[in-house]
Amino acid sequence: MLFRSGDIISRMSADKKRVQYYSQQMEEGYRFMQEMTRYPVAECGEPLESLVDAVSAAGVDVVFSTTPIVTGLSRMFLLRRGLIADFLAIARAMNERGWVLKVEDGYRTCQMQKMVSRKPVVFDSILQWTMRELDGRIPDVKLLVRRVASMTASCPKVGTHMSGSAIDMSVLHRDDRSELDRGAPYLAMCDLTPMESPFVSAAAQQNRAAITALMAQHGFVAYPWEFWHYNKGDAYAEYLLKTGRPGRYGAIDWNAATHTATPNPDPLTPLNSDAEIQAEIEQALQRISQQAK
Repeated sequence: MLFRSGDIISRMSADKKRVQYYSQQMEEGYRFMQEMTRYPVAECGEPLESLVDAVSAAGVDVVFSTTPIVTGLSRMFLLRRGLIADFLAIARAMNERGWVLKVEDGYRTCQMQKMVSRKPVVFDSILQWTMRELDGRIPDVKLLVRRVASMTASCPKVGTHMSGSAIDMSVLHRDDRSELDRGAPYLAMCDLTPMESPFVSAAAQQNRAAITALMAQHGFVAYPWEFWHYNKGDAYAEYLLKTGRPGRYGAIDWNAATHTATPNPDPLTPLNSDAEIQAEIEQALQRISQQAK
């Protein structure tokens, strides 16, 4: 079945190389996530700490996103205690370069992660790019599940935000607070999203590389399929660094009242069922049709 939206169909004739690149990258991301379901984790039980409080106490220049993660759910700027010093060192190093780290997101609960996958700005873009792969046809739910899983964690086991070991970030110029060019804005879901995308400008590539090098100096590893995501001490990092060590940070349920981190009891249970994704496809098609009018 071909979905006749003028907005989408007009883009079907766009550069096929970009669509092919997107498809290849999404398949690589999906295979990586499958590896993460099997990678060992030895949860250390370390608590989360507030990045906002840490920044205030340290006196470094850091900006925090002011938008809700999804409607009704505020962002939780938390990170594992053992990563706070590294985070502050990164922020200071950025200040010295004339940059300001903008924290877009940190720890997420399972409910937050579930709804991020279905956030219209995320889901609709993934759907449209997948339709471009299929020359305008609506993908079946299994393919959409694969594509969404490449960009947002499909179960707690593979979600480093749910481990409290990851941050999503933008970078600003310190003098005027304008955003540093990385080729696309935070949460862009397209062929520009992979860290090594050949479709961003040379200047944006240089900025991505400089940020990644700075993060690496403090042990944070870039997620290859999102230029804004960095993490440390978890399955992603140990796998990508080829250390052979288990991740020390796994998916947790956080109790702010008792300040305790408990391993998630069902780390491999999908956060969204196929039926929920199918329903989201139908809602997204309606949104896309309205936007195309």
